[in-house]
Amino acid sequence: MDIFSAIALGILQGITEFLPVSSSGHLVIGQHLLGWREPNVFFDVCLHVGTLIAVALVFHQDIAMLVRGGLNWLRHPLSDHRDERQEARRIFVLVLWGTIPTVIIGFACKDLFERLFASVTAVGLSFLVTGTLLWLTHRRTFFWGMGPFDMRFRHAVLVGLVQGLAITPGISRSGTTIAVGLLLGFQREWAGRYSFLLFVPAILGAVTLGSLHLKAIPNPVHPVLWGTVAAALTGYLALRFLLALVRRGRVHLFAPYCWTLGLVCLGLKLLERGNP
Repeated sequence: MDIFSAIALGILQGITEFLPVSSSGHLVIGQHLLGWREPNVFFDVCLHVGTLIAVALVFHQDIAMLVRGGLNWLRHPLSDHRDERQEARRIFVLVLWGTIPTVIIGFACKDLFERLFASVTAVGLSFLVTGTLLWLTHRRTFFWGMGPFDMRFRHAVLVGLVQGLAITPGISRSGTTIAVGLLLGFQREWAGRYSFLLFVPAILGAVTLGSLHLKAIPNPVHPVLWGTVAAALTGYLALRFLLALVRRGRVHLFAPYCWTLGLVCLGLKLLERGNP
């Protein structure tokens, strides 16, 4: 892989990973129209590391709080004082509850999700679902609502289920988790924070599993490094942009784009059937 291709794929990964438009769905469309091949495992892992770096840059304080909360929860699991330590502990437990269904779905439905990557029809329908969820937030986004202490564990499980289903290409992880949070009544800022705090263990798991399947590191390695840097930088900018839209209640603006992609996918499938 040359440097320019690696940077292009890194930019695509960084933008579509965080904007509510499904990075995996774009990959399927690109493969179908342009004959792209999936990146090798090492490059794919590095791109995910790049997007993880972007999240760490934006949410470093929240991630530090998450770690402190986990350590504090292990020492004092039954404490209920509403201080800073309790908030950290509460957020850790909410992320834990949201991660469990994601892990279960990821392992139980792994083969199904892999088959869906070969189905343009499934991707098209998934884009339509993503767009509809985003549009439903149009009049349900508000500054007041549930925060960490008001949120119940059943809400965390529901958002975690949605994140697990978002492994489906065309279902945006960021878009659907934020949308469902807003529809449940989360505060705007908390909907965005919780979505990307859930992203951290999910992407760490994906990087770990991908690393286990590494067979060899490509030579030369510098195109991969350039792609990783591109994913981190564009991911950082895309994430900042998305969070600004969430605070303003504007995530529904991506709905027409997702609907258009969904209709394009379904149209391509119909054309293929009409031209054997």
